[in-house]
Amino acid sequence: MNWVSGVVLYIVVWWLALFLVLPIGTRPVADADSTSGWRGAPARPMLLRKALGTTALAAVICGLIYLLVISDWLSFRSGILALPND
Repeated sequence: MNWVSGVVLYIVVWWLALFLVLPIGTRPVADADSTSGWRGAPARPMLLRKALGTTALAAVICGLIYLLVISDWLSFRSGILALPND
């Protein structure tokens, strides 16, 4: 895997991890709007903490994906998943 593929992989994994981390620990606003009942955005979203957690989670996931790509455990060049040599 070259560095461009690694950067693209990290960006995609980071965004997926962000959507996994965003709902953790959110609490709605205590008082709803009197006309519509809408509570809006969370009272304390803690976005910096979630961005740092997302970065760490994405780094771990990308590291695991990188180890899987460079290993022979899942290979399309040899083994049961190999393409035929026609």
